[in-house]
Amino acid sequence: MKVTLIAHTPDPEKTVAAAAKLCYSPAAIDTVMEGLTPEKTESFLRMLGELGHESPLEHASFTFGLEGVSRAFLAQITRHRIASYSVQSQRYVKESHFDYVLPPQIEAVPEAKEEFLRAMENAQASYERIAAILTEQRKAENLARGMEEKAAARAAEKTAIEDARFVLPNACDTKMMVTMNARALHNFFRHRCCSRAQWEIRDCARQMLELVLEVAPTLFAHAGPPCVDGACPEGRMSCGRASEIRAEYRALREKRHG
Repeated sequence: MKVTLIAHTPDPEKTVAAAAKLCYSPAAIDTVMEGLTPEKTESFLRMLGELGHESPLEHASFTFGLEGVSRAFLAQITRHRIASYSVQSQRYVKESHFDYVLPPQIEAVPEAKEEFLRAMENAQASYERIAAILTEQRKAENLARGMEEKAAARAAEKTAIEDARFVLPNACDTKMMVTMNARALHNFFRHRCCSRAQWEIRDCARQMLELVLEVAPTLFAHAGPPCVDGACPEGRMSCGRASEIRAEYRALREKRHG
């Protein structure tokens, strides 16, 4: 997996602080950014955290590029609805020799890994056979309707891979762009940095958090799983490692601040 911070709101912390300042002072729009020194900005952000006033966080957004993630991952991350997603399409991009995500637990067991790799090879072979069969059939239909050879073949392949993709596995990798505002990111980190989150999306969330801490350390000073700054809410499902996780995220924040 590779996670890249592609773009973000310029000076995200000052932008959020300006929104907070507007809420709590008689500032005018044309002067709201004035006087927001780094110290004042940090003060406004800390105040928002203490008050639980989250709406100003929505004025800062962050866009990430994700590579080497699975279709199973895609089904999970898109449950976070306050976000924008653009995903490489299997309808328009032919999956010739598709890459896939190999779960660590499977990779650690030779017999399971062998079976998994065989399944990937079979899926690839089935995809190509189905695509070839459908392409030939639809090309013939297109020619019969009077289409030119190249156009008939091009249109046939497009509709063929659209249906052949149904045989591809959840492990098939994809690329995507994700944009979330800071408030949505806090919610995302709360759920997906937790040790109970599935390993792939947890790894992604951790990388995303490290990246935003580099550009907005105060804004995300308390981001992470809920046990980092409070009690674990998982009850009997708790991992029982709250103190260890707190130390891990404390070290992460200190690293980014220092």
